[in-house]
Amino acid sequence: MAKFMLCVIISAAKRGIHSTGAKSMGGHGHADEPFYMHAKHMYNLDRMKHQALKMSLGVFTAFSIGVGVPIYAVIFQQKKTASG
Repeated sequence: MAKFMLCVIISAAKRGIHSTGAKSMGGHGHADEPFYMHAKHMYNLDRMKHQALKMSLGVFTAFSIGVGVPIYAVIFQQKKTASG
């Protein structure tokens, strides 16, 4: 048993850090650059169709989640404490 443990320790000591080679990428790092989903001008918000509707809905949704989730958490926690 001691011989086996010695072999395990020696083999563990010989083991080094191995890494796979980094793939070399040209340009900005996308192999399929022309077909890459995030186009160069993807975030031109001033040219977005129905900008006022989409932005106001996005802001309202984010605000509602930011207010609603903590209120729900407090109510849930108080109900849980009261019932115990």
